[in-house]
Amino acid sequence: MERRRLGELEQFVLLAVLRLGDDAWGAEIQRELRSRAKRNVSIGTIYVTLSRLEAKGMVMSWLGEPTAERGGKAKRHFRVERAGRAALRAARSAHRRMWEGLDPDGEPSGSTAGSGARRRRRRRRFRAGGRSRPPVVV
Repeated sequence: MERRRLGELEQFVLLAVLRLGDDAWGAEIQRELRSRAKRNVSIGTIYVTLSRLEAKGMVMSWLGEPTAERGGKAKRHFRVERAGRAALRAARSAHRRMWEGLDPDGEPSGSTAGSGARRRRRRRRFRAGGRSRPPVVV
């Protein structure tokens, strides 16, 4: 089976659908993205993303019962399929591998030369006159 890579928005939408369970429909997914990911995504963008994920076999959808509060319109509900869960696991693994050996600021950790942040601080102190330069030995 070919591995399909997920974009950031696709990952966020899949994660929102997982969190919402049976309550996963457009407006609730939009609220979840706004509250958790701090992303203000239009409802149209969410449905286009869900349609793309459904075409890839990562989500499935069904129409719920019509409701009076929606003027007799039914909600389209979504559920993450096995392929969607596998794609999320692969994305999480790739992120973890890329972060291995880096500290939370993205600097190499465990380096004997010191972190890039420490080197930058030393350079700033020298430029600010906080430390004299050691003599050069020839």
